[in-house]
Amino acid sequence: MAKKDYYDVLGVSRGADSDEIKRAFRKLAAKYHPDKNPDDRKAAEAKFKEVAEAYEVLSDTEKRQRYDQFGEEGLRGTGRTNFEGASVEDIFASFSDLFGGTGGGDIFGDLFGGRTGGRTGTRQRPRRGISIEQSLALSFEEAAFGCKKHIQIARHEPCHTCGGNGAAPGTSPQTCPSCRGLGEVQSSRGFFTMRSACPRCRGKGTVIEKACPECNGAGQVRKPTTIDATIPPGVQDGQTLRLEGQGEAGDPIGPRGDLYLHLSVKPHPIFERRGSDLIMQRSISPSQAALGAKIDVPLLNKKTATLKIRPGTQSGQVYKLKGKGIKKLRGSGYGDLLIQVVIRVPKSLSTEQEQLYRQLAEVENENVNPHSSGFFDRIKGKFTD
Repeated sequence: MAKKDYYDVLGVSRGADSDEIKRAFRKLAAKYHPDKNPDDRKAAEAKFKEVAEAYEVLSDTEKRQRYDQFGEEGLRGTGRTNFEGASVEDIFASFSDLFGGTGGGDIFGDLFGGRTGGRTGTRQRPRRGISIEQSLALSFEEAAFGCKKHIQIARHEPCHTCGGNGAAPGTSPQTCPSCRGLGEVQSSRGFFTMRSACPRCRGKGTVIEKACPECNGAGQVRKPTTIDATIPPGVQDGQTLRLEGQGEAGDPIGPRGDLYLHLSVKPHPIFERRGSDLIMQRSISPSQAALGAKIDVPLLNKKTATLKIRPGTQSGQVYKLKGKGIKKLRGSGYGDLLIQVVIRVPKSLSTEQEQLYRQLAEVENENVNPHSSGFFDRIKGKFTD
């Protein structure tokens, strides 16, 4: 996937201030809203989400600093919003303060005929929560065998003081007197009647006379939360897992968004991985390579297996132990363990070993030190004047 340049997406310079970034986003959000592009809604929606992603990063001081320094990789673990599965209405609602507090109602209500912020001609519908992202580091064994992880995240939860309705204890939201609970108002312009979000209740159909002191009328509070995640066996470095319903809380009673876990797997001192196969090296002696042998090889589960070395094995030759690899993430069964044998040449010899090696060299008619002639001595007879 090609990396995005969020500054290019919004059409601003890297030195742009927050007001310039905000103006650029508002302009592009209006341009690419699917209702403004009925002939190609799918492409417009994709572009709209890309613009929202860029604004979500560049409008946040901390995320912008990390993006400027490290690029997209620096945003992992920052709680960056994932707009891929969100609807256009959800995105408008997530930037409600930018668009008049109603998911675009005040600014875009006339422009799109009142179809923003999750409304379809009546009060605002329950809005699905936004998905969030988080990095998760795993050991080689945890990725191979699977594990359970306790993940600390910060997300919005329904306010316990008001029960999520935003009203102070002992009170409750009241039907909006301006729109009588419809969430929208009508205005006439010549022969046309226009509908837009009610400016008083912001499309909700209810108003709060006295806000909850805990959440200040938002109905949600941001707090640290522990998520218990089950990591399936066979995951790999760079994969992303989706935990359904573990993202931000919906508003007012909508379902939660999802939590996306970006996995990074630490290397192993012995094994390497290729898909569901494991790869390792095992050294053998020259005599084992020549005569054959049975040797023990380690397995990832800390057990051992017996490998039969065939006589005449060459250095670099690969043996396979079927089913001794990693459980396949999709499908059944396990991968294999691939063992590359490397002939181990001794760095020093005992007197007995040296004598035996010299006897072997004589049998093989090989020249060895200290009686071996030099390279140029051996080949000088090959040249003629």
